[in-house]
Amino acid sequence: MATSLARHIETFRHGVHPADYKELTHDRQIERIPFMDELVLPLTQHLGSPSRPVVKVGDYVHRGQVIGEATGFVSSYLHASATGTITAIDLRNHPSGKVVDSIVLKPDPVSPQILHDERTIDWKTMSPKEIIDQVSWGGFVGLGGAAFPTHVKLTVPEGKKVRFFLVNAVECEPYLNSDYRALLERSDSIFLGVEILLKALGAEIAYIGVEMNKVDAIEQLRAAMPEHLPCEIVPLETKYPQGAEKMLTEAVLDIEIPSGRLPIDVQVIVNNVGTVSGIGDLFRYGQPLIERIVTVTGPGIRKPSNLLIPIGTRLTDVIAYCGGMTDNVKQVLFGGPMMGSAQRMLDVPIMKGTSGILFLTDYEVFPREEYPCIKCQRCVDACPVFLNPSRLGSLAKARLYDDMHEWHIMDCMECGSCSYVCPSNIPLVQRFRVAKVLLREQKARETAGGE
Repeated sequence: MATSLARHIETFRHGVHPADYKELTHDRQIERIPFMDELVLPLTQHLGSPSRPVVKVGDYVHRGQVIGEATGFVSSYLHASATGTITAIDLRNHPSGKVVDSIVLKPDPVSPQILHDERTIDWKTMSPKEIIDQVSWGGFVGLGGAAFPTHVKLTVPEGKKVRFFLVNAVECEPYLNSDYRALLERSDSIFLGVEILLKALGAEIAYIGVEMNKVDAIEQLRAAMPEHLPCEIVPLETKYPQGAEKMLTEAVLDIEIPSGRLPIDVQVIVNNVGTVSGIGDLFRYGQPLIERIVTVTGPGIRKPSNLLIPIGTRLTDVIAYCGGMTDNVKQVLFGGPMMGSAQRMLDVPIMKGTSGILFLTDYEVFPREEYPCIKCQRCVDACPVFLNPSRLGSLAKARLYDDMHEWHIMDCMECGSCSYVCPSNIPLVQRFRVAKVLLREQKARETAGGE
């Protein structure tokens, strides 16, 4: 079987091959974590405007009930992750490092935690718009980490059309296995989600891209796929950042998305497999986005696991459930080691976009001395969007940000491949992030000044 798969392996140009370190949780089945004493639900868990509370302190709410409404098209609904009482609506620590408005919920210890208004939703009689409206009500965002509201991505602009629906099951970040376990344990929900979204988008066919370090999942998906479903499983070379939308589109369809354009501009929509699985459950059970699969891993956690965690569960509670941290933990990340965000506080909540929690020790994290660029061009060979990170790094160090714009810095997707291969330990991607923020702020000031 491996030989037959190997003849059809696809990929994109450039990229890197970091060790994947997935063995820590590779074989650990998804395990549901208990409801803790307190859940903290930030009103900002997605790109766009924050949700607005529709409950008040003292209200008794049910699991799956709306507690925050969307405040615009690019916004998202928020639901109670458990049945219980609203104890506060105030400022709490957020994984971004900010302090944001949050709804605090105390789960009822004697409640059976039955889903509020559980029902099957008859999507076959719905129009595409009605399906997308239902996804919007469900509060779905991209579960791969971007947290972009899913209903916005599914709404095809006037004059555009979708031919291909790509399901991103790549999970190219080292250490993480939440998508892999969903492929093995949630294939029914995934295929139902694919069928519903094909109708919503009017797409001809779906492709599920899976890397070759998940051969058992590829075989299982092919065996379980409904015969009537226009869908193909596409084996992909194990390479980073294969899961980026532009890289996945190039690998699966051999279509290049031009600079500054989106997948919809080449008649493609991409969704993470966790999002697709969750949408399947939304229509099967009426369950909005109130929990998600999270890989808890790394050498610094005593019991690495793949957990099904209620949104709003505090990181400290997850750490305690997993047996605690080792004594030499140096860094805690939300996400993987390539694009994850370091956490300063441990009382932050698990959010809709939290795909993994990584605990690194002083063996993996230590100061590296930076040396001058030796023009080896490894970063140029690694960059998946064909930028010149060496040149951009020099401009960033000299704070020549306007010049960086001319060298297409805004096309950088901050994957970190350049920093990973740099023998001089130059923090290229960190400098690029700063430059992009400053350029966006400058553009905003210019726009405001023009008005």
